[in-house]
Amino acid sequence: MAASHRYDYVVLGSGMAGLTFALNVAEKGSVAVITKKNRAESNTNYAQGGIACVTSSEDTFDLHVRDTLEAGAGLCHEDVVRGIVEEGPARIKELIELGMSFSERENGDTRELDLGREGGHSKRRILHAKDVTGREIESALLTALALHPNVEMFENHAAIDLITRRKLGFTTDNRCVGVYVLDVATGVVKTVAAQHVLLATGGCGKVYLYTTNPSIATGDGVAMAYRAGVPVANMEFIQFHPTCLFHPKAQSFLISEAVRGEGGVLRNGAGTAFMDGVHPKKSLAPRDIVARAIDAEIKRSGAECVYLDITHQSRAFLQNRFPAIYAKCLECGIDMAVEPIPVVPAAHYQCGGVLTTPQGRTNLPGLWAVGEVGCTGLHGANRLASNSLLEALVVAHRAAEVVKQEKAPPKQKNIPPWESGQAQDPDELVVIYHNWREIRQLMWDYVGIVRTTKRLQRAASRLRSLSDEVQEYYWNYKMTCDLIELRNLVLVASLIVDCALSRHESRGLHFTLDYPKTDDHAPPSDTVLRPE
Repeated sequence: MAASHRYDYVVLGSGMAGLTFALNVAEKGSVAVITKKNRAESNTNYAQGGIACVTSSEDTFDLHVRDTLEAGAGLCHEDVVRGIVEEGPARIKELIELGMSFSERENGDTRELDLGREGGHSKRRILHAKDVTGREIESALLTALALHPNVEMFENHAAIDLITRRKLGFTTDNRCVGVYVLDVATGVVKTVAAQHVLLATGGCGKVYLYTTNPSIATGDGVAMAYRAGVPVANMEFIQFHPTCLFHPKAQSFLISEAVRGEGGVLRNGAGTAFMDGVHPKKSLAPRDIVARAIDAEIKRSGAECVYLDITHQSRAFLQNRFPAIYAKCLECGIDMAVEPIPVVPAAHYQCGGVLTTPQGRTNLPGLWAVGEVGCTGLHGANRLASNSLLEALVVAHRAAEVVKQEKAPPKQKNIPPWESGQAQDPDELVVIYHNWREIRQLMWDYVGIVRTTKRLQRAASRLRSLSDEVQEYYWNYKMTCDLIELRNLVLVASLIVDCALSRHESRGLHFTLDYPKTDDHAPPSDTVLRPE
């Protein structure tokens, strides 16, 4: 990629959402896929569970819709839910045609999909590839894209900011016309013009001290969109996965919800199945309920973790159904066939994000957001397990179809190159690393599973100071990937806190001791933050 380049479409992120969109629009024009690390490093790649989709004669769209609405605690947009659920089978068929193979099982003389069940689901409807579903999807999409002449992939390139006509000084017809991108290897900032830019940057798990997300999940898309004037919604709803492996050799390793779907039981140190008295679905309750119950059990007992017990299943079954999890546990000295797995909650999924239509369109022409970075209204106050990959697949396809049918906008001429001015090389990187650690610790302590107004206010006050420090550093020193991520982290943390302070009730993933009840006196509404 030259210092200045032009494409018809630019995709930021290389997970399922970005790759699906890129593959679909490549037939219409040139596509650049830009990713911070290597092309396979994405939240998709780490998805163990699978894709929730109605494919069984024992299941129905109505049941999937109902389960999603119940998990979303009254905040899901039902029309959006139904549309995505009903479109799922067609998109799954296309994925299989690309070469994706889902796990199957024998049923008499025939073979059928081996459907899993996860928390909040009333039926088995999770299509999976053992416990490495995301990795297999990523592989199938990357293989297909590698064969397309219109697609260029740029690894180790970090997006800094979106380029809009307003930022270029125009007062009319504001739209996104490109993006400034840092080539991490050379330190050169490149100007990339495009008629359409898709944010597929994933979530913001690294804003918390403990997370199941890879290191790239720093909320870049949400931060860039907000700085470009695009509203965000429901950022208070951060899903904590209940079962992250608790072991010093395995930080961020997820124990899939599918383990509980196959009968795994959550127990405390005394061996008591503590979920039995919490929810009718016991250990298969929705994630927000399970995460709070574990948090309460840990605080009540003073223990460091709880345990997930699936020892009733045979070793052969576990090795076949959960090969990656079994191997990782064994590497840590845990044989899950004969002993329970120590687990703790960890930040996992951002249910809110950049406000979009069900087609992924933002209110800034030329800018689209799909996958975890976007907020379509599907997830409400709590995501139903394995609905995320379904949403990414369906909405990416929709966005591509809309873009291909629209008349191409005029190409923006004379976009100026990035100006570093008098910026110097960073002299004390310790400042960046210290601020990064402080943000993550602060969010974990004050904006976690259980919140209070006082804690949120303390977090807001400190984040304001940190934001000023980061901005000063940003303008005075040359660009690095660490600085880009720190700038985005402090903004996304602030958006989470501001949304949380705005919601005076407990709903779904947002639980506050100051407002422990759900407000039933008014229709539930999204928390929308609009840039000034």
